[in-house]
Amino acid sequence: MVKHIRFVMLIVLLFSGFNAMPVFAQDVQPSEQIEAITTITNMVRWSGIVASLFVFMGAWLLLRFVDRLVMNLGRIFAERRLLLQKVNAFFRFAVYLLTMSTAILLSLKISREVLAILGGTAAVAMGFALKDLVASIVAGVMIMLDRPFQVGDRVSFGGEYGDITAIGLRSARLQTLDDNTVTIPNNMFLSQITSCGNYGELDMQVVIDFHIGVDQNVKLARDLIQESTVTSRYVYLPKPVVVLVSQVIIDPYVAVRLRVKAYVLDTMYEKAFVSDVNLRVLEAFESEGIQPPAILHRNAADGPYNFQPQSVSIER
Repeated sequence: MVKHIRFVMLIVLLFSGFNAMPVFAQDVQPSEQIEAITTITNMVRWSGIVASLFVFMGAWLLLRFVDRLVMNLGRIFAERRLLLQKVNAFFRFAVYLLTMSTAILLSLKISREVLAILGGTAAVAMGFALKDLVASIVAGVMIMLDRPFQVGDRVSFGGEYGDITAIGLRSARLQTLDDNTVTIPNNMFLSQITSCGNYGELDMQVVIDFHIGVDQNVKLARDLIQESTVTSRYVYLPKPVVVLVSQVIIDPYVAVRLRVKAYVLDTMYEKAFVSDVNLRVLEAFESEGIQPPAILHRNAADGPYNFQPQSVSIER
């Protein structure tokens, strides 16, 4: 039994790195090391290693043939291409398992000591492999209890923006506005910031910015934006529509920013709402002669608020 434990420790150290080998060497006597190496050598069936090489080569050729076959069948039966690729993925996984099992059976003399070593190695490997999976499952339970977002919410996470379509024990699925499905492990939600736009509600606040020149009629522009927003077919009027005015510096000129904050009646119409308001405002600005920001030339003799637009020519 002590030998079995030492064999398992040796495999664990091989997985954890060679930095721990000096410490292990100090604890094990030279005679015991030689005995362990001899025992491991006796477990190996050298003729089986040669046969295992042929097994690996045969498996590689088989996978190459199946990949080409699936590719050709996918071109012929285009509507079944995805199904064929799924079947091919399961087939490859089965070939991997069968090849590894055959190589182990051919290369090692199965005994209690071999089973102890393989069992310890498998336990360590499974522990490392399942670490992230267990963390994701625990995080999934925490998400269900804490509820930072719900299915159907529009969230922003890790540079991705879209609707949560499913929350599982291991991962959550997010459907982006470009119709891409993004799978996010649950444990990532515990360590990063998640922004939820509606949190279980259909309506959601939308922010739209407009910029005009400092010499333009700001009050008129604000009224036009207000009117264009409240008359949109996508606006949710039970909640307020606010237009905020501020001066900003947009290189290389000063501009007036008019930021409208309104609620869309359903998150699925967010982009349609933004486009509709922009079209209405731009049309109103054009009819009223409100111009975008420009570089202005100030003439002190004409007063502090008398500006003359000045075109800038770039010499090449």
